Amino acid sequence: MVNPKVSRHPTICYRPIRPSDLMILQQLHADAFPIRYESEFFQNVVNARDIVSWGAVDRSRPNGHSDELIGFVTARIVQANESEIGDLLSYDSAKSDQTLVYILTLGVVDTYRNLGIASSLISEVIKYASNIPTCRALYLHVISYNIPAIHLYKKMSFKCVRRLHGFYLINGQHYDSYLFVYYINGGRSPCSPLELVTVAVSYMRRGLNSVAARLRKNEEKWPKWAKCKESRRLVGTQGRRNLTAECTGCECV
Repeated sequence: MVNPKVSRHPTICYRPIRPSDLMILQQLHADAFPIRYESEFFQNVVNARDIVSWGAVDRSRPNGHSDELIGFVTARIVQANESEIGDLLSYDSAKSDQTLVYILTLGVVDTYRNLGIASSLISEVIKYASNIPTCRALYLHVISYNIPAIHLYKKMSFKCVRRLHGFYLINGQHYDSYLFVYYINGGRSPCSPLELVTVAVSYMRRGLNSVAARLRKNEEKWPKWAKCKESRRLVGTQGRRNLTAECTGCECV
């Protein structure tokens, strides 16, 4: 696929992916990913069979290309209790209707990158998932060397919760994957042992600071004294500055 030229002020719009997008969708995936997807996957996307999708188009493109995809995102609804992030989600396991949205693929044509299109596509998925009362989170995988994608997900408040070693096998070589989660509709991460320790330490620190503050307040109510070894007499602290200068053999306590 030849990258289209971008007008100075492109008019980007978003719509569901349709059967007429099949060929361009296959080409965009081939250009964007080292992994090859089965034809069944694309058929499921364009026919909305168990997969939801959004496409980005540039309405300002001439010569009949104004409805041609220049970006895409695909996702699937999964059951929370059957997902790989069940241990990373605090939810009522007794409710079997709890769901998640798994983002499958995301891509933008090279010449249209850095225009906020990927962020907008992800926002479409977040809006969709947020309108599902039973949905508690979105999640996705990203290959470890895809730094721009990692920065994008962090910028959009996704949490990197796990590194999966050797998750991808590409041309006979294994690559790690990062697992990102975005919590919605009251979904949250369960408290880890480290989080519990952090909270306990925080409470203890606040308690100690409170005790120290009270002790300092009580000390201020009583006169303080300086003890001079040479004279063996007590001197009020009001004269402490002069005492230091005048009595060179004194130890002040």
